[in-house]
Amino acid sequence: MTEATETLANASPIPGTEEDARPLVVSLCGTYLKPEMQSLYRQIANLKRFRTVVFAEQVANLDQFPFEPVVEMEKRTRPRYKGNFLLRFWYKHVLKTWPPPMPIGHVGRDGEYYHPYDLVDLLEKWGPALVHVYYGHKAVKYRRMLEAAGIPWLVSFHGVDVVKFVKDPGYLEELGRVFDEAQLVLARSESLLARLRELGCPEEKLRLNRTPVPLESIPYKRREAPADGKWRLLQACRLIQKKGLFTTIKALPKVVERWPELKFVLCGTGPEEERLQKAVADAGLEQNVEMLGWVNQAQLLEQFDRAHAFLHPSELTKSQDQEGVPNAMVEAMAAGLPVVATQHGGIPEAVDDQKDGYLVPEKDSAALADAILKLLGDPETLGLFSENAAASVKAKFGFEEQIAALEACYAESLENFLPEEERG
Repeated sequence: MTEATETLANASPIPGTEEDARPLVVSLCGTYLKPEMQSLYRQIANLKRFRTVVFAEQVANLDQFPFEPVVEMEKRTRPRYKGNFLLRFWYKHVLKTWPPPMPIGHVGRDGEYYHPYDLVDLLEKWGPALVHVYYGHKAVKYRRMLEAAGIPWLVSFHGVDVVKFVKDPGYLEELGRVFDEAQLVLARSESLLARLRELGCPEEKLRLNRTPVPLESIPYKRREAPADGKWRLLQACRLIQKKGLFTTIKALPKVVERWPELKFVLCGTGPEEERLQKAVADAGLEQNVEMLGWVNQAQLLEQFDRAHAFLHPSELTKSQDQEGVPNAMVEAMAAGLPVVATQHGGIPEAVDDQKDGYLVPEKDSAALADAILKLLGDPETLGLFSENAAASVKAKFGFEEQIAALEACYAESLENFLPEEERG
């Protein structure tokens, strides 16, 4: 970091803590943190060259993700619709929506911008050098407040936020302003970077920001075929459409016909849970499918140890929702689990087809079944893929390397914010 950048990076200590001269970054998110946001926590909690305070609309799961300080933003009172009887009647009694939803940009009835949170005041109080906005649609929401604060900021995209709200009136125009005003635009995978280019983000602002994986905390084991035929196939994810879970259920009968003692173990919860349970029952697979619900990291490591392969047949949804690089899949590979997955999103960036796993077309249950049977029927390939999987993710997703890459983006953003004559 240059001397000029150091000067810009506010070095005042976080209020209430011992002095810390590292530049302060605000990690800004909607919810700190949902249970599935382990990768965000790893970044927030493990910065080295920078320190951070979290600002969030809602604070949850602090027991799962302990961190200090976390500041819950105060929601501002919405503009009133005093004196406008027809408008009040329309929202309350016709649309049955009260208070009225705020339009993009939060512009009040007199055309005046409305700050929905006390973000500007908090930024003035804490005096950070930089703001990191997690998720693109949140950057759209906060952009005008960040503009008012006059502080440099960058945004990271994580998957669903490259499709969320894009069909809403005015949203793409607001997203374009995000691209214009952010110092840098980060994404979890090359496939997400490609989508951001399609949405109009300038190439010079795009940076790859892979998920950091604490590989040293994941025990590796070379996988071997079970002598008794009791295979364990594992998937860990939110139970949502893009994870391809129904394709797996359709593929399993053919696999179970060959390996009747096989178990498909599913870790996670989500909106598709009841439908999945019904699909399992309808397929007569109750003896071959274990749905464990949400598991913590220690329990997940235990399931990694017991499994022989990892499944992740993700698919593009009707709303164009796609994966980056699935975190649990990368962790499973670090543990030595070969992968059977799909040619979808960022998955091919982690899984090298025919080297550490098999990749098949999306939504193709027959191809998925054949790939699983091919892997299970070849113990030598199983062991080789196991070794290759661990070596591959170590090279691509090392924890220290990815934290350092993120902090390099922070330093670059601060440098870019300086007047040209002050840059190093």
